[in-house]
Amino acid sequence: MSQKIAFVGVGRMGANMARRLKDCNFSVTAVYDAHAPSAATLAAELGALHAPSLAAVTAAADVIITVVTDDASQLAVFGETGDSLLLGAKGKIFINCATLTPKIHVEVERRAHAVGASSLEGCMASSIPQARNGTLYLMCAGEKAVFDRVLPILEKLSTALRYIGGTGQAAQVKALVNMVMNINTAGLAEGLGLGAALGLDLTMLREVFSQTGANSQVLKTDGEDMQNRDHSCYFSGAHAAKDSTIAWVLGAETGLPMPLAAATKLQFDRMNALGLGALDKSGVAELTFKGRHA
Repeated sequence: MSQKIAFVGVGRMGANMARRLKDCNFSVTAVYDAHAPSAATLAAELGALHAPSLAAVTAAADVIITVVTDDASQLAVFGETGDSLLLGAKGKIFINCATLTPKIHVEVERRAHAVGASSLEGCMASSIPQARNGTLYLMCAGEKAVFDRVLPILEKLSTALRYIGGTGQAAQVKALVNMVMNINTAGLAEGLGLGAALGLDLTMLREVFSQTGANSQVLKTDGEDMQNRDHSCYFSGAHAAKDSTIAWVLGAETGLPMPLAAATKLQFDRMNALGLGALDKSGVAELTFKGRHA
């Protein structure tokens, strides 16, 4: 493919997206991560540059995909002073895939436009296997013309690609997706925890849940893990706490009371406070089963 692509943030999601595009014969030219060994290892695997700076990432690519951890990290890589992706960025396109507050996407777009670059939201509602296989559920927002320009790239990353609308709107939708997912996760943990306390067979209980109104996608992905205490991380408790906070703040800003979102946020905050934030979000069950964590 003619477009040169670089990645900033090559943890498990970013690295697997880079591998996917490389497999699809895109030119992945550079990678960068705050944890340099991760970037060095991936660069060697892909035959890409381990960029020594953010400016070097921009210089090496036409399209730069960012997959960083939070709002502060996103603003840092798009810094208006010092080393930054904005240096020499005229004509470049940034696709920003982290789960961020909507206003951060708006600010990044403003900064990009100020130097003659373009910015697009690429919010993901999937996990690591989907990143590797190109089956992400990908929600995009920003200028439609920019979306159309990078469509060949996006179509190789996603089998469920949606253009949502103006900048910030994909982040709003993603916040709602994760808010509902996290509420379901916390609710399922309480249901299974209570079932265990009552002495019920949890395999039977999960089967009944699956055939009734208690069914959910979370039951499919997390139910057995909660029962068996297998919390191998695909979406961490720390990320669940962050995303629950984003949604709760959006509700507060609109004046909408959201007691379930608030309670869920507190539960994932508690999970983090107990040092369990690196576990998968299914680890919230450690708070609801008797004899696990108090």
